[in-house]
Order: sequence, then structure tokens, then C-alpha cells
Amino acid sequence: MLQEIAPHIFHNEFKNPSPRDTDLVAAFDGSSVLLVPEGGFPPVAEILTLGAAEEELIYLFAVDEICVFLLERPSETVKAALRPIPTAAFRIMEPRFMRLAGPTALHLANWYRANRFCGCCGAPTVRDGKERAMRCTACGALVYPRINPAVVVALRNGNRLLLIRYSNRPMAAQYALIAGFTEIGETMEQTVRREVMEEVGLHVKNVRYYADQPWGFVGNQMVGFWADLDGDGTVTLDTSELKEAVWLRREEIPEVHDPADLTHTMTELFRLGKDPR
Repeated sequence: MLQEIAPHIFHNEFKNPSPRDTDLVAAFDGSSVLLVPEGGFPPVAEILTLGAAEEELIYLFAVDEICVFLLERPSETVKAALRPIPTAAFRIMEPRFMRLAGPTALHLANWYRANRFCGCCGAPTVRDGKERAMRCTACGALVYPRINPAVVVALRNGNRLLLIRYSNRPMAAQYALIAGFTEIGETMEQTVRREVMEEVGLHVKNVRYYADQPWGFVGNQMVGFWADLDGDGTVTLDTSELKEAVWLRREEIPEVHDPADLTHTMTELFRLGKDPR
């Protein structure tokens, strides 16, 4: 999955280092990330040469000893010098650590952009000097990076797995697993049961945690569960969100190469007969 970047090590501890020439800069323009022609984040030295000021660079995290900074508002000069690539490309990007660094930088960039003003009193916010937070300049309220918990459910019926296709989402042509956000006041296991019932009208049993992963593309923490069908397997489809839900045998499931996400990791485990019991 995208967080598996060994032998590299991801460091998300908060600190305020000064940028070095060889450190890297993440810059976004709409739904695109701005990369050097060979495909990676540009180095600090190049960004400064293009007219950005060092004080514009916001420290995000480090991979090994390389720090990654955010340039929140890239100038037209910076945009013209770099290559815009859809952020979805992070899923297959090389070197492999970019599959984690890219979405995490995007997650933080979106958070900074959405919290320039206080949600309590409307005054401007500033970056806090002691922790990763935005502090209101008037009432002192603190806002921390928002992480949205969501579940992914691999629902089995013997040697068949329930796969769905969404109606109007990116990559809607691909099979997926049932997924949804955890609501206020419920456990994740309750989320599993509710989402399955809402989307396909089925009951589940033997709900078991499998794994979780950060999913910075949309600010989620994806939590994967295995579950078994409880009762009749006839699907009642929520057509407002889904266009298809099918039970497929292991040999009927398309192979996925190098899956980056929990959905395809778990689907591939089932296809290979390696799903946990």
C-alpha cells in the first residue's frame, strides 16, 4: 500500500527547520501538482531561483533526511517552469516514497487553504509555532489537521466477494469494495454494518479489523474490515450512489498489479485465497 515505503522512513514530527537547497517543495495548482520534468518535487534551490521567498515555504514532514516544504501560492513564474500533473498520479509514482509524500502534502495543503480564517469568530489565523495547528489571532482558537475516518468492507459469501461500481466517482469503471465515513456516535464496526445495509441491503457478521492507511487525497484514514454475509445474499442496490453490485468468485476477480489502496489490497488477497479467516 502507499504507506509502505521501506527502507525509507517517514517523519511527521512537528518542527520548524530552515529549508536547505536540496530539500523538496510541494506546490499545487488546482487539481494538479507541480513537478520537475523527470517527475518529482522540485528542490528548494530551484524554487528560490524562480523568485519564491524562503519565508513562503512551510515545513510539512521529512522522508529520511530530506525535508518537504509547501509553497502555498506558487507564482505564475513557478507554474510556467514546472509540469502540472493530476494528483491521482501519486498512486503509481516513482520513487515509491512519493506515493505517501504526495498525498500527505496534498492533505496538508488543502487543510492550510481551508483554515485561513477562524471558524469561531472569523478573524485571520496564523501557523502556531509549537505544534501543527492554526491559531486564531483574535480568540486564540486552535485548529488541527482534519482527518476523516472511513471504513472499507470486504464482504464474503463463502468463496465469493461482493464488489461494487460507483455511479459518478473518479475511476467508477473499476470494481471497488463498499466504503463509507464513520458518523458521530458510532464505532467503526457499526459503520461497517450501516454502510453495507445502506448500499446493498445486506446483513453482516464476523466483522474483523484488518488494516488501515492514510489517504491524503481526500483527507481520510481508511480502515479495512473483513466481514461475512449473514443471511440471504440478494442485493438491494442504492442506485443514488452505486450502479452495480456483484458477487464474484475468486477466479472471476480481475488481477490488480501493485495495489496502492486498501480496496485493491484486500480484493487481491481474496482473489489469491489469502484472505484471513
